[in-house]
Amino acid sequence: MKIHDYSQETSLLSSHIAQLRDVNLQKDRMRFRRNLARVGEILGYELSKTLAYRPQEVTTPLGTKSCAVLQDEVVICSILRAGLPLHGGLLDCFDQAQNTFISAYRRHREGSHDFDIVVEYLASPSLEGKVLIIADPMLATGSSIMAVFEALKKCGTPRCIHIVSVIGSTFGVKAIADHFAPYPAELWIATVDDALNEDKYIVPGLGDAGDLAFGEKL
Repeated sequence: MKIHDYSQETSLLSSHIAQLRDVNLQKDRMRFRRNLARVGEILGYELSKTLAYRPQEVTTPLGTKSCAVLQDEVVICSILRAGLPLHGGLLDCFDQAQNTFISAYRRHREGSHDFDIVVEYLASPSLEGKVLIIADPMLATGSSIMAVFEALKKCGTPRCIHIVSVIGSTFGVKAIADHFAPYPAELWIATVDDALNEDKYIVPGLGDAGDLAFGEKL
């Protein structure tokens, strides 16, 4: 699996990540959601360079010009609910993409820090032969993305898979790389932190992206 880790370079992406992490700026939910979307736009643009294009003759007021236009059919899969702002940024790049929505959440085992991933809702077009982009802002253990991918298999076999995340852990990145090794898959991630706490949350990370974007849940 090819890994694109943008924490190895500085760009506007670095500024968006700094704002996402800032505990004071996080109080502004609209700004938090917009920064997640901006990360999606940037990573989507970088990802777009790897896709297939075809020439198309375009008529202007003064003549014609051959232009490269996207040939691949793209499906963006958002893991509810934290993935929605990131999904929006990717959709701004791939504005003709089809869309998949799937729920995945942690169900903690009583008296334990361990958990299972529960997938309950899935709405998806056929993925057969298409480019699948899975959007999940936090790549802690990789369990949610792996569970989602297993659930998506009944929708067809994509031509290739791209996973887009904002912040990951070293553990999660390795887990994803191992799980997707047999597939034509790439990971696009803005930054990677070294540690997970005992509840398997990224440290220093940024907190719960879903709560910060949409408000705390019961």
